[in-house]
Amino acid sequence: MNSNEIDIHKELKKYFGFSQFKGLQEQVVKSIITNHNSFVIMPTGGGKSLCYQLPALIKDGTAIVVSPLIALMKNQVDAIRSLSSENGIAHVLNSSLTKTEIAQVKKDITSGITKLLYVAPESLTKEEYVQFLKNVPISFVAIDEAHCISEWGHDFRPEYRNLRHIIKQLGDVPIIGLTATATPKVQEDILKNLDMPDANTFKASFNRPNLYYEVRTKTKNVESDIIRFIKQHKGKSGIIYCLSRKKVEAIAQVLQVNGISAVPYHAGLDAKTRAKHQDMFLMEDVEVVVATIAFGMGIDKPDVRFVIHHDIPKSLESYYQETGRAGRDGGEGHCLAYYSYKDVEKLEKFMSGKPVAEQEIGFALLQEVVAYAETSMSRRKFLLHYFGEEFDSETGEGADMDDNIRNPKAKVEAKDQVVKLLQVVRDTKHLYKSKEIVYTLIGKVNAIIKAHRTDSQSFFGSGASFEERHWMALIRQVLVEGYLSKDIETYGILKITDKGLDFIQHPVSFMMSEDHEYNETVDEAIVTAAKSTGTADEVLMGMLKDLRKKVAKKLGVPPFVVFQDPSLEDMALKYPISISELGNIHGVGEGKAKKYGKDFADLISRYVEDNDIIRPDDLVVKSTGANSANKLYIIQNIDRKLSLKDIASAKGLDMDALLKEMEMIVYSGTKLNIKYWIDDVLDDDQQEEIFDYFMEAESDSIKNALKEFDGDYDTEELRLMRIKFISEVAN
Repeated sequence: MNSNEIDIHKELKKYFGFSQFKGLQEQVVKSIITNHNSFVIMPTGGGKSLCYQLPALIKDGTAIVVSPLIALMKNQVDAIRSLSSENGIAHVLNSSLTKTEIAQVKKDITSGITKLLYVAPESLTKEEYVQFLKNVPISFVAIDEAHCISEWGHDFRPEYRNLRHIIKQLGDVPIIGLTATATPKVQEDILKNLDMPDANTFKASFNRPNLYYEVRTKTKNVESDIIRFIKQHKGKSGIIYCLSRKKVEAIAQVLQVNGISAVPYHAGLDAKTRAKHQDMFLMEDVEVVVATIAFGMGIDKPDVRFVIHHDIPKSLESYYQETGRAGRDGGEGHCLAYYSYKDVEKLEKFMSGKPVAEQEIGFALLQEVVAYAETSMSRRKFLLHYFGEEFDSETGEGADMDDNIRNPKAKVEAKDQVVKLLQVVRDTKHLYKSKEIVYTLIGKVNAIIKAHRTDSQSFFGSGASFEERHWMALIRQVLVEGYLSKDIETYGILKITDKGLDFIQHPVSFMMSEDHEYNETVDEAIVTAAKSTGTADEVLMGMLKDLRKKVAKKLGVPPFVVFQDPSLEDMALKYPISISELGNIHGVGEGKAKKYGKDFADLISRYVEDNDIIRPDDLVVKSTGANSANKLYIIQNIDRKLSLKDIASAKGLDMDALLKEMEMIVYSGTKLNIKYWIDDVLDDDQQEEIFDYFMEAESDSIKNALKEFDGDYDTEELRLMRIKFISEVAN
């Protein structure tokens, strides 16, 4: 079939409704239609899927698409089915199918209805499937997420290694490899493993000019940092990536407690919950998803406005892929990563149990991430250089979209040091990785240097007037400038390029910027919403008490109903001046802040102004506490009118502990309707009697109430009534 005979624009319109192709799509489609092996490298969101879907719909026979993710296949099949009246136009073949379903798939392929067959790599290894596919016309084989073939890819899958051998059995069919991230090293690996050195390669630019890259030091206050960031971007969708499931759960909880709608997503949740959380995010029922890397594969939400890395990822590919989920619609996308060397050490520890070869690769990839985080040059230039792409940090698209460019570090002339560095790389005969080169320069010996006797050379220690960090930073910047390169086969070893040799002969100015020093000790520890210690402002405390009295009088309720003492103490310590800041005060929830907060916030604001008070700039983040998970459970099940005894035993609490939890809930402003339970314990008259007592009482102390009623009611009954009272009168 000749591509000239086919009007691909007409076909594009017919199937997908688009009048023109995007980027490289047209060239790729033509290459596939004319039966050429093709290799497509296109960043996420670049329209990779259409490159093989359209040719598959046009060409005779069935196209096989190998994909590692079942969920992704399902989405794609649904999308293709919606384009055709024939349901059998696209099928999935994987382990989730029944015998009857498999028979149907085979029937549709044999009768020529099926144009696209999505398979998992494991399914292709099954003899019966291979035998079947041998005898039906195959238009081509597309391998999605082709980086899975390479050990250097960030997501290596051993079952991918076998693909070439299986495809050979299907006869002479064209192969299409597709990936969204690939460094030069991985690209070479893919072509070699699929045995298609002659493939037409199409590489789209990896530059996403609308993304803003930023790295911040990860401090003990990282949670409050994140909350503040999200509150500044109110109403926008975002993803937060963490490395462990435990962390995902904890962060999601902290966000919920601080009034941000967030859900967790990780492989430990059952499929139903995962699907539900994913849908909530897509449908905008929640603003933020906190996830492990399991999330996002195939999430096509165009308006994700920020991606936060709570933990640094294992490789720059992962980082690129994950940040790439922001701003797919071309609008704002803020990519913020928190960096601490401790996290890097943690990741190194994880690797220690793996085979040596894997460790080496893992370390090399991690070093790149460290280099990216610590660099002070253009982050965009650094990233794109890693993917083998040149970028002009002056005039390139999106050049000012990173924290290093916006807040540049002072630069120093380093021409002589560059010459020194390049000479050492040349004279040590390309044996060493960055670490050994730096050791040679500063005159530090290790086993490798000893073995090669480098320590007896005249240049050993010639750069001792600068410290290790300085040389490391210089190496990174010299690499990106192209004076040094890392060889693909012996990854990590530094080699001098022709451009570098020329520099030694004819040095020119080289302005180097000092790398960031990330220091965590500077930053204060996180303050939780535990009862605040520290002496509050006595004068303000007095004024707040007076105001509370006034408000309570006006409403005809006891003062403690409005705010309890610990809450006033906290206000006199933190000086909240708005309703939203009041919500962060101990014992004050959103409801309570809205109901009573305005007068208090106004009073504090005037007081701060009149007395030139410097407020603590950090708003206190409410900590979830170990039992906050219970909070939601208690509220939901009281709404369902469940027995309190059942609620307590489900959470392993005794009655006293459950009442404590319920008290915390109502005192921070959330209503609990426990009338159904109290009605079984006390009759109407008794309830009225206790209610009236609390209405008149000076304080809400149970001790005083016990005294007052002199044995008519026990502690539990009084506490239940106090919860009901606070809930009805205060909230």
